[in-house]
Amino acid sequence: MMDLKEMNRRNIEEFRANRGKVGGRFEGAPMLLLTTTGAKSGKSYTTPLMYLPDGDRIVVFASKGGAPSHPDWYRNLVANPKVTVEVGADTREMTATSATGPERDELYTRQAEAYPQFAEYQQKTTRQIPVVILERES
Repeated sequence: MMDLKEMNRRNIEEFRANRGKVGGRFEGAPMLLLTTTGAKSGKSYTTPLMYLPDGDRIVVFASKGGAPSHPDWYRNLVANPKVTVEVGADTREMTATSATGPERDELYTRQAEAYPQFAEYQQKTTRQIPVVILERES
């Protein structure tokens, strides 16, 4: 079985080769590539993620498949909120902020209604899955 790093590497290659389209279990899902700066290393890390469009904003979810800990990319953007986002063939610099309270709950509910696996992820973990809003730098 392929490990997560290898699967992500292949998804990133496929995404870039096909202007934002990937196949397999993510076929047809809204996908982006999020590049963060390592909280400790200072290196750039790129992660393929599903997202929720929200007007001019893009919303991503630190689900990690319902694992008990936050994904590395989330810890990175908390430390360094300036990120690079690739959607389709478009690359943009954005700033990340965590949604809280009713806004967080409403955005997560919208994602879980569109993609039921997100409801399952929240049920699998005791942590509240962070909801991250990405906005263009003005």
